[in-house]
Amino acid sequence: MPPAIPIATYRLQLTADFDFDAAAAVVPYLKALGITHVYASPFMKARKGSTHGYDIVDHTRFNPELGGEAGFARLSAALKQQDLGLILDFVPNHVGVHFADNPWWLDVLEWGPASPHAASFDVDWEQLPYRARGGVLMPIIGSSYGQALERGEIQLRYDAAEGGFSAWYFEHRLPIAPERYSEILRTIVKEAAAEASPAGKAILALASRYRGLRHPNRKEAPAFKAELKAIAGGPAIIERGLAAYRAGPDRATPTLALHHLLERQHYRLGHWRLASSDINYRRFFDINTLAGLRVEDAGTFDAIHRLVKKLIAEGTLQGLRLDHIDGLRDPAQYFQRLRRLIRSAQGGAARPFYLVIEKILGEHEKMHAFAGVHGTTGYEWMNAITHALVDGNGLAPLDEIWRQISNQSPKLEPILKDAKRRVLETLLTSEFTVLTRLLARIASGHYSTRDYAADSLRQALELYVLHFPVYRTYLTSSGSAAHDRALISATIERARADWFAADDGIFDFLRDTLTMDLIKPGRAAHSAPRVRRFALKVQQFTGPLMAKSLEDTTFYRYHRLLALNEVGGDPSAKALSVDGFHAMMQTRAREWPHGMTATATHDTKRGEDARARIMALAEIPGEWASTVARWKIFNAPHLVTKGAMRAPSATFEYMLYQALLGAWQPGDDKFLERMQAYALKAAREGKQETSWLNPHQAYEAGITTFIARILDRTISAEFLDSLETLARRVSFLGALNSLGQLTLKATMPGVPDFYQGTEFWDLSLVDPDNRRPVDFAGRGTVLTAVETPDWEHLARHWTNGHLKLAWTRQLLKLRTELADVFADGDYQPLGVSGRHRDHVIAFARRRGRDAAIVAVAKSCAAFTEGGRTWPRADAFDGAIDLKGYATEAGESELSTLFRYLPVAVLKASVAGASKPARQRIRA
Repeated sequence: MPPAIPIATYRLQLTADFDFDAAAAVVPYLKALGITHVYASPFMKARKGSTHGYDIVDHTRFNPELGGEAGFARLSAALKQQDLGLILDFVPNHVGVHFADNPWWLDVLEWGPASPHAASFDVDWEQLPYRARGGVLMPIIGSSYGQALERGEIQLRYDAAEGGFSAWYFEHRLPIAPERYSEILRTIVKEAAAEASPAGKAILALASRYRGLRHPNRKEAPAFKAELKAIAGGPAIIERGLAAYRAGPDRATPTLALHHLLERQHYRLGHWRLASSDINYRRFFDINTLAGLRVEDAGTFDAIHRLVKKLIAEGTLQGLRLDHIDGLRDPAQYFQRLRRLIRSAQGGAARPFYLVIEKILGEHEKMHAFAGVHGTTGYEWMNAITHALVDGNGLAPLDEIWRQISNQSPKLEPILKDAKRRVLETLLTSEFTVLTRLLARIASGHYSTRDYAADSLRQALELYVLHFPVYRTYLTSSGSAAHDRALISATIERARADWFAADDGIFDFLRDTLTMDLIKPGRAAHSAPRVRRFALKVQQFTGPLMAKSLEDTTFYRYHRLLALNEVGGDPSAKALSVDGFHAMMQTRAREWPHGMTATATHDTKRGEDARARIMALAEIPGEWASTVARWKIFNAPHLVTKGAMRAPSATFEYMLYQALLGAWQPGDDKFLERMQAYALKAAREGKQETSWLNPHQAYEAGITTFIARILDRTISAEFLDSLETLARRVSFLGALNSLGQLTLKATMPGVPDFYQGTEFWDLSLVDPDNRRPVDFAGRGTVLTAVETPDWEHLARHWTNGHLKLAWTRQLLKLRTELADVFADGDYQPLGVSGRHRDHVIAFARRRGRDAAIVAVAKSCAAFTEGGRTWPRADAFDGAIDLKGYATEAGESELSTLFRYLPVAVLKASVAGASKPARQRIRA
């Protein structure tokens, strides 16, 4: 059996091109590498052709494109044979909608609030403007609704196998409410002039039996459809008669008939841009095709976890990574239910089961303790590693470079606040409108607050969310969280300070609504359900707002040092001192020793080694500044200008140079294409000169042209020679940073997670670039060759990435040998003396008599002639204090520890310690 707490996890991205069988084929390689658990991307049935699996359309089935149930069985057998566990990336927050593949969503479109699946979706049925009956907005049309209708792009069709009608807009199926079938059938028979035919008479007789309002209802509909299907000759008549609804440029009457029919459905068709203002179902962020699930509904929870429960009961699933838990209405309730489900699947036994959550923590934010959760997926620890390794002395000069290029302060807050406003005004306007309307209804529901105008309430709420500093709070109507209440109150005060109108208690009202104090006993009798709904929906809203504003906007506007622009990070952060890193790790060893530690994920903004390269610019800021100045002169003729437009902008050009250095890979014949795709995404995400909602074609073409020109040796030889010269040095310094990053990830408290393919240098750009195919066969061959590593040889040939793979194997071998030390051991900082003490992070992991000594060199430009030569061991002046430890090497001098590599990990024993029994796994 694999250990309950993984020694190391390995993320596999499953696709139709890398399915269950392909994953099974690499299991022996992962075992040899030292991995104990495969961490798989979502493998429930997703939208056809999905490259990531997060657009699930059926939680109860395996994805047939991955091999279905049989393919999963083969993967499980391969894992069992190698004694590896399986962790599933599970998506409880949302499902893929629109198109024609989600049975729950199609049922909701057909039956509206009467659908048994309506409770699974967070739809505000009465929110659509200018509509007499409730409905859900379907923002799927590429033009205006009227244009699509008049061009005949929306068609009414009959499914003879089902006996049902649907409107179709290209690949999107829109079921027609059965209560309209009788009307449709009478119209169709008349259009087909088939009233006297036997089939026509049978169709009319069927229609006449269901003349009343709301008939056929849900109970009657199956029999109605079955009888319609059974009418001999019926399909031919229906196909002819559908001409009555066949819209088109020369068919005014059918166009109106189809329009009137569509207006009487449980949905309203609209242009896709309407989603930013009128959408009335909760989405995953601003993605229209991903609808939020109300997993707080017990029936929905049970249904989407049915397959997971089965896999746990069978013993084929040893852990879960829970996606986007901040999107859930009540995460605490969710994890309580999940813990009960796991225990039930295990037959009532409280056996260990590994649970981690995708949770992005703000600066200095503490992780909320949820039942059974071992920690996060590790974004905060990725940033801690980066901040500990980056050269703090170089950040002030980089601040000044950025100030000069951007002509703005290096402070992050104004940029983030502006980004939040942009997101509120565009991407998430619909969700914000739902909240403000609900807040106004609450205020108008009692005489004491009815004078708060809707517009004033909207402005107050806007100031609140603009100043809200983290992703979300976790208040519930049944619980009291002092920290969250204090955070809400502090945010209210910051919002109040920005308010210029008369207050009259509006912010007190907003605070009491957000904390749900408004419905405490003894208070004015406001609607408790509305207050709870508002408070909990705000908590669901602030996470997407922060994510879209920070990760997907600010990170693409603020380019002081791209290595710090990472999910869960602060682009304006200072370096983390060695003492600060030690304090953080000691806290983690006590509180969250089993959470994941990641340095690359499918969501990171660049590959882990590209980030380590860019980090090296802080070690040579003066040279970087002068080099960029030359590059701007070299490339000025390649800028594309038209009127006031400059493509790229000065700040975007500076970003591109960093991105080029991070991803530079001689011999990559797709490099130009990759950089152009990255630049287009980065420009749209930044939402300044162009955006996803409103692309500026001339600017985007200008960026593409600029990149093509500067990477064309026939016209940019001088720039490319300079780029290659600096890239060689930055790549080398980046490789040394990467060895330190890898060593810290594998030895600090937590479970190291390895993203697929990162055993070699990972120079990926943001997704989808980081989902390119991985050559596992090549890595397997190299792994065999470095079983007994020659570190001196590997260091000389560091560019091929074999050194990184060999060091990964060495670290995981040690983790396996000292599994108890790394799983449950404590963390002890070690003193470093000598001239270079500030260049070393040293610590011990201890449990009982066993220990591991870890030493990592940082800011290695000083030992490498600025990135020109491999660091000599005698260049390091200093020693590590190992009093109380006996090591195999028996030495503590840096020159000995760093004989081959600027990183070292040693097995040791602790003098005078007794070895305790293995600790019980915390659940």
